Amino acid sequence: MQNFISRVLPPLAGARHSQRMMKSWRLLPVVLGVFAALPAFADATDPSDPVLNLLLDKGVITQKEADNARAQAAAIRSNSIVALPPMESKWDISHAIKNVELFGDVRVRYEDRQAETPVGGKIDLQRERYSVRFGLRGKALDDFYYGVRLETSANPRSAWGTFGTSSSGLPYQGPYGKSTFNLDIGQAYMGWRPEEWVDLTVGKMPNPLYTTSMVWDGDLNPEGLAERFHYQVGAADFFATFGQFVYQDTNPNQASGGLGFNGLTGLNTDNIFQLAWQGGLTYHITTNISAKVAATIYQYYGLQSFVSPYYGDVYVGEGQYQGPGSSYPVNGSSGYGTSYTTVPGSPNSLGYPNNQVGLNDLLVLEIPFEVNFKLKHVDARVFGDFAYNLEGKQRAEKAAAAYSYYLANYSTTPATISGFAPQTDEVKAYQIGFAIGSPDSLGLVSGSTCRKHAWEVRTYWQHVEQYALDPNLLDSDFFEGRANLEGVYAAVAYGFTDNVIGAVRYGYAHRINNAIGTGGSNQDIPQINPIDNFSLFQVDLILKF
Repeated sequence: MQNFISRVLPPLAGARHSQRMMKSWRLLPVVLGVFAALPAFADATDPSDPVLNLLLDKGVITQKEADNARAQAAAIRSNSIVALPPMESKWDISHAIKNVELFGDVRVRYEDRQAETPVGGKIDLQRERYSVRFGLRGKALDDFYYGVRLETSANPRSAWGTFGTSSSGLPYQGPYGKSTFNLDIGQAYMGWRPEEWVDLTVGKMPNPLYTTSMVWDGDLNPEGLAERFHYQVGAADFFATFGQFVYQDTNPNQASGGLGFNGLTGLNTDNIFQLAWQGGLTYHITTNISAKVAATIYQYYGLQSFVSPYYGDVYVGEGQYQGPGSSYPVNGSSGYGTSYTTVPGSPNSLGYPNNQVGLNDLLVLEIPFEVNFKLKHVDARVFGDFAYNLEGKQRAEKAAAAYSYYLANYSTTPATISGFAPQTDEVKAYQIGFAIGSPDSLGLVSGSTCRKHAWEVRTYWQHVEQYALDPNLLDSDFFEGRANLEGVYAAVAYGFTDNVIGAVRYGYAHRINNAIGTGGSNQDIPQINPIDNFSLFQVDLILKF
């Protein structure tokens, strides 16, 4: 570079009286600017620099001098690149991991939840709530993938905690405590896709089934094995999903009497499994219209009576309420308790009479469906679900018999109250709904998608009869995780940014059959069974990442 300067400046200094050199002096600021910008020249990748070309055109420098300047700039550039230290990641990740994605959400909510009894009693929960879910997922070598997610609350059907509830912790630690703020593992799974049409997953996984909130609470993550297959034929995408889920681990599987298991009786039992077989297709009717439908069979194995938590005992669904004319108790209850006394023939479930969690005689057929329309400025969807318990008649008959036994042996009511006749027609459930939103925004209400200025409106009608479905999987929000309720759900959501959603939801339901209770188990309002009327209002703010 010094050689370049020494060869350019002397001619300029020695030709003060020539007209050509006068023009050169006028260009002196340009030349000095070139010298000042040489580091930038060194970083340039284009060998044809416009400033050097300008100097050549004005006759300030010769072609040889321009070539030398380019060569020196290239050398500086090469030396700078060599001198840079290697860029290393601050994360040390195994070479077996192809990529890692951080995902999750932070949510805050205002909620007003109300339930009324048949005799006018009422519980009203007005709560400010929060939830946090975050995890890692990605791909590993040889077509494997993985996922781990942590979330607040140990409740499998809810990740929500409530502001100001630290007084429920023991010992109480004052206001703004953290005793109810816990992190639990919500998902932990591995998978393998050896071919494009095969997907195998093991662990605690996102629900692999095509289903709706009528049958499965969206917060539930089944545990076990799942196999998914898909194959395209013309306009039809066929799919099949099979699940072998460990519903309840019962251990020890064998224990002699007198060792503290099941009183003096001991244990000889197996784990409870939920099996699912699903087949369906998505058919592309036109470019902008598609339909999706599936059929699923659910079945349960390993049920055994008088083994905690009493999934094998007869489901009754009545709570403690003994019907009109009873003197005690006025209101019933349902849910998971903390103790149980094994009395042969008594239909209990963990401290609550009239079993709320039993899985006996459940062979459920589910048929979810949807039709999607892409219109000029909006997307729309008609969706729904239908379920029928193929063994519902037997489930209803056993429930009526167990309740009669309870009244005869444990009731304090007059002998004139004899229970209810088997309600053998209460064996089906259905949902029908409609959603509309801005393009590619259906799912905004649930938080499964998010775009700035996106919007969605969604509503459905739902009807779930007492003996139709697994009471432990029902959505804990709409409607309180209970059977024998029907009602309407409506929601609207808006995307403030590409990852912030605001949503307002409302639901109202009432009892279908007044002769029986509203069976099911939920931790929000377990004190009332039957629920005559139920309402829920929620306002959410969601940050996704």
